[in-house]
Amino acid sequence: MKWIRERDALIAETMAFVQSVTGKKDEVRRPGAPSDSPAASVGIVAATPLETVEVEIAPPQPPPQPQGVQLAPARANGDFRSEMQTRIANFRKHQERFKREREEYCTATLTKLRAAIGSVSPRPPAEN
Repeated sequence: MKWIRERDALIAETMAFVQSVTGKKDEVRRPGAPSDSPAASVGIVAATPLETVEVEIAPPQPPPQPQGVQLAPARANGDFRSEMQTRIANFRKHQERFKREREEYCTATLTKLRAAIGSVSPRPPAEN
């Protein structure tokens, strides 16, 4: 629980600093101060020096290069143009097929509807 002591020491240092700035030095609790003082109720403890820790920071490593990734070979401008024309032609064919299928479905549905309407006998007149 070393971090608790360090936290308490930091709080005590901060409170001592604030009180020194505001001029209220008499409220700082010192080791051995009576527990009925206002500082004791707040939980202020005497400041203790923090340990200095030296950390060695390693230089950042470059990210690893992905392996096995094959890039497409560079193409000439004419290749891009012909590829785009091919894709556009395929897209148009696809759209024409969808349109034809929609029209066939609509025609089939209307034919079934007309047949159903034609086969229904007229209602007899209502008697009053």
